[in-house]
Amino acid sequence: QVQLVESGGGLAQPGGALRISCKASGISVRNYKMTWYRQAQGQPREFVASIDLFGAMKYADSVKGRFTISRDSAKNTVNLQMNSLKPEDTAVYYCDGAAVQGQGTQVTVFS
Repeated sequence: QVQLVESGGGLAQPGGALRISCKASGISVRNYKMTWYRQAQGQPREFVASIDLFGAMKYADSVKGRFTISRDSAKNTVNLQMNSLKPEDTAVYYCDGAAVQGQGTQVTVFS
């Protein structure tokens, strides 16, 4: 059974940083394209970043230069380092891979 569990969300001030992680079980993250999405309250889900089997990374324009996606094959996790956070980054962040989505982790950026 494939399971993705996000962790590491929380509160941050504008300009601050957070690191969220997605722990996979039932699959190896190095064998799948892994994607982070986010959904703000009342808004549709939007793409944030992805990393494919070859390590190629893609980012939404809104986070490019501030967020970094990485993969730790030893820990079977996919991470998202979020720097220079903005209030508009506030959302529930979801990890997606192998046609499975995690339960999400809340990130709140407030002044």
